[in-house]
Amino acid sequence: MAALTFAAIDVGSFEVEMGIYEISNRNKIRKLDQIRHVTALGKDTYNNGKISYEMVEELCDVLADFARIMKSYKVTEYRAYATSAMREARNNRIVLDQICVRTGIQVRIISNSEQRFLGYKAIAVSDDEFDENIQQGTAIVDVGFGSMQISMFDKNLLVNTENLPLGVLRIRGTLEEVDTTMEQYRELIDEMVDNELQNYKKMYLKERKIKHLIGIGENILYLFRYGEDGKPLSRITREQFEEFYTRLSTMNEEQMEEHFGVNREYASLLMPCAVIYKKFLEMTGAEMIWIPGVRLCDGIAAEFAADKKLIKFRHNFDNDIISTSRSMAKRYQCLSRHTETVEQYVLQIFDTMRKYHGMGQRERLLLQIAVLIHACGKFISVRNSNECAYNIIMSTEIIGISHLEREIIANVVRYNIRDFDYNMVRMETELDEVTDSFSGQNEVMLLIAKLTAMLRLANSMDRGHSAKLADCRMTVKNQNLIITTDYHGDITLEAVSFEQKAAFFEEIFGIRPVLRHKKYV
Repeated sequence: MAALTFAAIDVGSFEVEMGIYEISNRNKIRKLDQIRHVTALGKDTYNNGKISYEMVEELCDVLADFARIMKSYKVTEYRAYATSAMREARNNRIVLDQICVRTGIQVRIISNSEQRFLGYKAIAVSDDEFDENIQQGTAIVDVGFGSMQISMFDKNLLVNTENLPLGVLRIRGTLEEVDTTMEQYRELIDEMVDNELQNYKKMYLKERKIKHLIGIGENILYLFRYGEDGKPLSRITREQFEEFYTRLSTMNEEQMEEHFGVNREYASLLMPCAVIYKKFLEMTGAEMIWIPGVRLCDGIAAEFAADKKLIKFRHNFDNDIISTSRSMAKRYQCLSRHTETVEQYVLQIFDTMRKYHGMGQRERLLLQIAVLIHACGKFISVRNSNECAYNIIMSTEIIGISHLEREIIANVVRYNIRDFDYNMVRMETELDEVTDSFSGQNEVMLLIAKLTAMLRLANSMDRGHSAKLADCRMTVKNQNLIITTDYHGDITLEAVSFEQKAAFFEEIFGIRPVLRHKKYV
């Protein structure tokens, strides 16, 4: 395949950025150009809850320029994503409509978990270094403008990821009205950061050992954009960081501007970023920070190239999503033998029915997540567990899963143990905005119904929580899903439950589930 020219656009909290890339099977991803424009988008949102008309004008002007640059590079495809500032703005739909009408660029708001996942994909393009760095106790620390994400890897798997309200722009906004000296300002930041990180340590870090940090995001790139040779630093030891922090602490904002080559607006964000990394290093005792030098646009380009099968990641990101879902199940004490048994059954049903349900690997992943956390509501209430589970899932980010996909999972779990009603499915996402994976409301509702029918049937097969049907075989024949077991004991409880769930499954797929117990044949 000939090389194609692709544009990635990041409408961020502090900058609007565009990367132009050449992507091909042979040369993979090669950056041709990078254009950035500093904005006050995050300041508008975090202070006022909405984006001002003046900021809309500025955004449209910048993106119109981007559109002209894309044309000059003969860009064939692009993706434009907006992050936390646009995500939290009350008037974001109006703003996105104005951008589309006035520039022709369609911007999609992505969830925090999608945003951070793009960062991991940008790193993973460097397969060898990424794999090497996530083998033993590694945390990816992404200090953004609106928040901070901490993701822990161990033995090549993502084991936990959490978002903290420690964005540098948000910290500066909280303290900008306070009249302090530079030293007092640093101490206040230190106190804010320490409070959040100590809570994180108690909840998630505990006795886990962190040996390395991977620092990503715009802020750390500016902190270490100049090494002794004038080139960006890619690795920095804990001792080197401490020396750097001591020097930074003696600078005022004017000196920071000159030393780091940034404007006054950006200089004021460097200290909050440095404090966050300093406190995290102290808390974990990590020995080294690897700075791969990636930006969100690099992640967007990597995602696009992988979707078009122009590159293939060695790292399996679906395994990371499953791993963090298992951690969530463990946190709510619902990771049990029953959960593992139902997971086995439901994936077997999905794979056996592949020719009849019209779903792909992404839907299979959503179903697997739903199984793993389907009992999390019992942590709060056994009597009302499905509603509690819905609220837990909607309140918990699942890395790599969009907000809409999380709603699909939450509704599948909710309707696992209550009558399915198409008119009562709770959806917070505006379904007229659904793009990419789903074409509209009917498709989303039908997907929820399909996954619910499979989860219900699989759950019924382990009604006694004894894995009696673990040896079962499945096949589709004459419009029946025939499930055969050689179990030597009594399966009356499973058979009764199975029959109760069979009608809804048949209603959705037009195929009748039949349970055959060979002992009685």
